[in-house]
Amino acid sequence: MLQVKALPLAELRERSSEKWREYPADVLPLFVAETDFPLAPAISTALQRAVELGDTGYVASRTPLAESFAAFASRRYGWDPDPARMRSTADVSMGIVEILRRVTQPGERVVVTPPVYPPFYDLVAEAGAEVERVPLRDTGTGWELDIDGIRAAFDDGATAILLCNPHNPTGTVHDRGSLAALAELADEFGVAVVSDEIHAPLAQPGTGFTPFLAVSDAAQRVGYAVVSASKAFNLAGLKCALMVTADDETSAVVRGLPVEVEWRTGQFGLLAAVAAFSEESDAWLDGLLRTLEENRVLLEDLLAARLPGARYRIPDAGYLAWIDLSALEWGDNPARRILKDAKVALHFGPAFGAEGAGHVRLNFGTSPEILTEAIERIASLVGR
Repeated sequence: MLQVKALPLAELRERSSEKWREYPADVLPLFVAETDFPLAPAISTALQRAVELGDTGYVASRTPLAESFAAFASRRYGWDPDPARMRSTADVSMGIVEILRRVTQPGERVVVTPPVYPPFYDLVAEAGAEVERVPLRDTGTGWELDIDGIRAAFDDGATAILLCNPHNPTGTVHDRGSLAALAELADEFGVAVVSDEIHAPLAQPGTGFTPFLAVSDAAQRVGYAVVSASKAFNLAGLKCALMVTADDETSAVVRGLPVEVEWRTGQFGLLAAVAAFSEESDAWLDGLLRTLEENRVLLEDLLAARLPGARYRIPDAGYLAWIDLSALEWGDNPARRILKDAKVALHFGPAFGAEGAGHVRLNFGTSPEILTEAIERIASLVGR
């Protein structure tokens, strides 16, 4: 059984990406959503062959990307999206902005569900719209969409909702019932649902993942999904995502986007994504999920032993942990003190919305050794 292991710290520090260049070498970086694992072999082979061939030109007008994703979705989610209803672009954020520009008018309101990925606020503004906040409901054991609050926002005139599923930072995989209820509401009020599903390949097998467009006929009428291999396979710098639709009207919206939106797809990103979505990479992805399962449980154990005041719920998906440190009384933004005094870089909780006060987001897509060292460093601050 394949086990995907993180690279040694010395090798990771040779990387030149944001995670390893933002802070000095004495800081353990667990903030940005990059992982510390080697590439899946099929991706390395595809990129190496492209370099050998000098295959570094423009992305072709006809590629196997859509068919590759459709086959992946069928194998992994039991969903059969139509490749003819997809277009590529540079990344999920760009896809979101371009769709929102066409389904909203300047000044209209777009619902977001904080605490949520901080760029969502900027993406809505970039599209010319305004943010309407409808926070997730804390159930005591997890988080869920506030369907009543969303209904009130739609009734008050919001014209779109930007869904994060699986949700960043909580790792929540929204269940079929919640998604179906959202689809029915959106259909009733004529609201567009733009679903960011970038973390979907990282849903743990015991939870599974339901794509928004697979939920119902109503979801197909109102929905747009934006997907990518970048988070699961650590390909963010290569620039490739897909905008996926399932209805004639929504497909027409995506088809009507300027050709430059598609031309911004990176050639290496496309080649890497095709390899990532291939059956050849399934065993690697399964191995990664096993590693992340071990790490998310290890983190629970470490926090219980060394930081018992921390409140952490094991996420359904991904490698991001949403941790409430309010009980430690380190202020609204405890990541500042942790960075300064413990030399561990975590994502600032308040950046995700007011609900992030007292919280941090920690990336556990790393080695057990780095994760353990990070918690030990943070725990050393208790009582100081």
